[in-house]
Parts: sequence; C-alpha cells; structure tokens
Amino acid sequence: MKFALSIPPIGQLADAGFLVEAAIAAEQAGLDALFLWDHVYRPATDPGELLDPWVVMGAQAQATQRLRLGPMVTPLTRRRPIKLAREIVTLDQLSGGRLTVGLGLGVDSGGELTRFGEIVDPLARGDRLDEGVDLLTSFWSGENVDHQGPAYQAIDVTILPRPRQLPHPPLWFAARGTAKGRPLRRAARFQGLMPIEVDGEGLSRMLAVIDRERGSLDGFDTMVSSKSVPPDEAARRGATWSYEGFDTHASPADVFDVIGRHATA
Repeated sequence: MKFALSIPPIGQLADAGFLVEAAIAAEQAGLDALFLWDHVYRPATDPGELLDPWVVMGAQAQATQRLRLGPMVTPLTRRRPIKLAREIVTLDQLSGGRLTVGLGLGVDSGGELTRFGEIVDPLARGDRLDEGVDLLTSFWSGENVDHQGPAYQAIDVTILPRPRQLPHPPLWFAARGTAKGRPLRRAARFQGLMPIEVDGEGLSRMLAVIDRERGSLDGFDTMVSSKSVPPDEAARRGATWSYEGFDTHASPADVFDVIGRHATA
C-alpha cells in the first residue's frame, strides 16, 4: 500500500510557498505522492482564495526528487485537450517522470461550470471525457493526428515531444461509489481509479467490475480515502493507494501535522 496526500490549494492552503514546502516535507517523511485539487471556483461556504494547481505542480516538481505529483482530478470538459496535453508533457519532463494524472467529469459546486458557460449535462460531459482522453493519447503517440469529433478537432497535427513516461503518464479516473457501468469501464481502459464517497463494500464491487473488464487487477492502481476505507481494509479489498485528504478550511499546520505522523510511523 502506498500513501498520498490530497490537498486543496484553497483558503489558507492557497499559498504557493507552503505547497512547495509541503511537497518537500512529504517526500522527506516517506510519503509516496502529493496530489492537488483542480478547481477554478468554489461555493460561497468555502474560502475565496484559490490557486492554479498546474503552476504549483511545476514548482513542486523542481523541489522534489521522488514524490509523485498530479492533479486529482482535472475535469477535461472545461479544458482544451491540446493545452492539457502540452501541460502534462511539460510536467512529466519537469518531474522526471513522476506525474500521475487524475481525470473526471467535474462538478458544478458553487457554479464552477454554469457560471462560466460550461456544459452541465453529465452524459454530455462523459462523452467529452471519452473523446478528449482518446485525443490526448493520440497526441502523446508522436504520430500524425487528424481528428474531427463532436466536441474537439485536431487537423493534421503531430505533437512533440512525447511524455517522459511512455506511452503516457498514468491516467486515473474518478468515479463515485455508486458508479456501475460507464465510469468503471472507462477507468478499466487505463491505469487507475479514484473512488469518491465509497465504503468497503462499494470498493469491492467497483474493483470486481474493473477485474472483469481487464481480466485482472495486475498493473491497475486504486486510491481510496483513508477516512472512507481504512488502509488495511482497502488493501485487503484490492486498493493499492490510500490517501489522507484535507477540507477547504484546513490550515498549513493541519497538513504538517499529518506529514509529521507519517514521518514517525
């Protein structure tokens, strides 16, 4: 079992210097990864301060040597695939191949989609996610791409350089614990799953679907919150990662307290 932190760059944690220091401390404490939330707007009940995780991850990548980094998760529906493809290659190079990319449908909490004219219908967002991730992997192949789809187009282009991790960095997909079909089939095509709002029984059910789709769980990562499923139980049920998350009202001291517990464990 590997262990990660999931940090919202929001409120008191919307401090780039702190987020770099936290990555350095997490690496020194023996943690395996530090992931950042990817949002552009939050509900009124959250603090208003919010940093862009992609810029912060570039600084974290330069300040660490072993720790895996990545967004958990990026809603592809509000991103342009070519821009995201370039960002991912750049971060994969900066980190020396330590990037893991979380992808999902996104949420409209606080009007994160509606306030900016983004698509809200979940089926349409699912279609865009499927088309978009296939376009990303085509870009990273280094081969000519000629794509004209319902949501995106890329006409006669070759995208270089390729990522440091070939064929591409691990792609983990978020899915709620109630998910049964499409979200799990999507995750099974790639390298990982991040169940949200799931208990132990739900985790087992989700992984049984993944197992059937792939033929085994070999080489497949599943990361679950330690607050939802304790690490020992998560491992018994087939998860490979456990993470400790923080809410949007957490303080830097809260984060360093958790890092300190891992350092002395």
